[in-house]
Amino acid sequence: MELLDFLLDTQASIRDEVAKELVPGEAPVPAEAVFSSHIMTHMADQGITFEPTSCHYEAKIGNSKVKVSGYAVSDTTDERGNPDRLDLFVSLYRGAETLEQIPDAEVGRAARLGLQFLKFSASGKLSRELDETNDVYPLVVEVERIFESLDDIRIFVITDALAKTRAYAPQAVEGKQVRLEIMDLQRLYNHWQQGRARDELVVNFRDLCGTALPSVWVPGGEGDEYDYALTAIPGEALRHLYDRFGPRILEANVRSFLGVSSKGVNKGIRDTLRDYPDRFMAYNNGIVVVADAAQLDRASDGSVGILWLQGMQIVNGGQTTASIYFAKKKNADIDLSNVRVPAKIIVLRDGQADDEELIANISRYANSQNVVRQSDLSANKPFHRELERISMRTYCPDGVGRWFYERSAGSYKVMLEKEAATPAQRRKLQAAIPPYRRLTKPDLAKYLFAWEQKPHVVSLGSQKNFQAFMDSLADRELAGENVVPDQDDFKRMIAKAILFKAAHKTIRPLFPAFQANITAYTVSILAMKAEDRFDFRRVWQEQAISPQLQRQIADWAVEVNEALHRGSGGRMISEWAKKPECWTRTRDADYSPLQQGIPEILGA
Repeated sequence: MELLDFLLDTQASIRDEVAKELVPGEAPVPAEAVFSSHIMTHMADQGITFEPTSCHYEAKIGNSKVKVSGYAVSDTTDERGNPDRLDLFVSLYRGAETLEQIPDAEVGRAARLGLQFLKFSASGKLSRELDETNDVYPLVVEVERIFESLDDIRIFVITDALAKTRAYAPQAVEGKQVRLEIMDLQRLYNHWQQGRARDELVVNFRDLCGTALPSVWVPGGEGDEYDYALTAIPGEALRHLYDRFGPRILEANVRSFLGVSSKGVNKGIRDTLRDYPDRFMAYNNGIVVVADAAQLDRASDGSVGILWLQGMQIVNGGQTTASIYFAKKKNADIDLSNVRVPAKIIVLRDGQADDEELIANISRYANSQNVVRQSDLSANKPFHRELERISMRTYCPDGVGRWFYERSAGSYKVMLEKEAATPAQRRKLQAAIPPYRRLTKPDLAKYLFAWEQKPHVVSLGSQKNFQAFMDSLADRELAGENVVPDQDDFKRMIAKAILFKAAHKTIRPLFPAFQANITAYTVSILAMKAEDRFDFRRVWQEQAISPQLQRQIADWAVEVNEALHRGSGGRMISEWAKKPECWTRTRDADYSPLQQGIPEILGA
């Protein structure tokens, strides 16, 4: 697929989603909002950002304009429990059907809108200007509250045009440096084309260290999957990599940074850096790196050295890497000049179709500092493999359409490329398996857990919810239960997906913010009220829910929203919704009676 085709497909998907979300009598969802949500979710899936929340706000404050399209806060926190990283998003959506280059000046103006929003929020000016009923007010107050604790702030300009310049100098806001990044059409296309965000990461060690990285290079034999090297990476270089790329450099790692208290491992790293930096290499087990390509050169001592690595990922040693970064960030007197980190580097050979499985296994076997559960490496679990097989042979009641279970990230688009040689074939295939019938592993976990009355877990975000889902499967297996689904299970799961999607479509126009949380909680209330009387077979057969059920969902959503706000105590709903006590209080609130005549609920 060429870049223009990718653009046209993207715009068509946005139009389809706007049409699908259209509710009679309501204004359509703005295409820019759909685009922003789509791109932010993609970035989170690729490990570029954290779990995002859409929040569209644009206004003039005094003589300055401000804008924000969404935000994401990190899971890592400081000693007071405040998030230490914040991403803000500003959209520049054009909706064009031709490739357009966006002027640097326009990108700069969009970035300034985000910088002004951050500045006015951090200083308290914006919260004084806004009414508490304004939908962006909780975000503004939260930024004001946590600003001092933030170690890393980024503003992303996201656009469906082509940017001329992608590197922008950091800007100062209220005494903190803010990094500016742009996610344009080309960068999005590169992700899709390569199938992995890591392909963008090129690390030049001459730039980082002043010389190629001295190493012991062991080339693989004919037919081998990889070449191999042993080296030691300067601690300052590793700190710089995490500072520049953040969690993206750890994308293939099965764990994210756990914080300095994790079983003493990261605290020990910090103490060694502070007290015995010259012994770090002796004390530390080192890191394991995979890369898609490498360039060799001579190091300053004349030995074989690694000049650069493309697609570099730290698959073991994420704790070491992040701990070095945060230790230096929070203790400026720590000297990294004598710190060396032992590293094993695996450079994958071209043409290896199973390199993602190889990387997953390397990560699985290399990660031994902290316990790694089998559920961390889920794509090859029998549960997911069987769901994929069932989805390929199960047709919708019309005998034509199918749902696609995306066991491996990007496999839906790969399927379209492989099975549709012409544009006409592609249109026919997409008609039978449209994008809204693509079901990812995290999506499935969200739909199932919402019905299992775990909306607080769903609200933790797709990755944490998915991890909890996999843990629950593992626990059921240990108890002797067969968790591998059959076709009836698959149809029931799809019915829950249809229900959740329909609920979100109903709820989205009713509330300008926190629709995802309200949807998860409303579906859980429905599950509680319907008990065992819900007819999932009817939903599968109709591939939709009834107007009566839509009305019931809309009524309860209003009551759920009120219950969430009553219990939040002024906290952001998206944060309050993550607490078990939030579900307890929302569950126990008073709700209007179940309406009569809902065909999906037996006896209603």
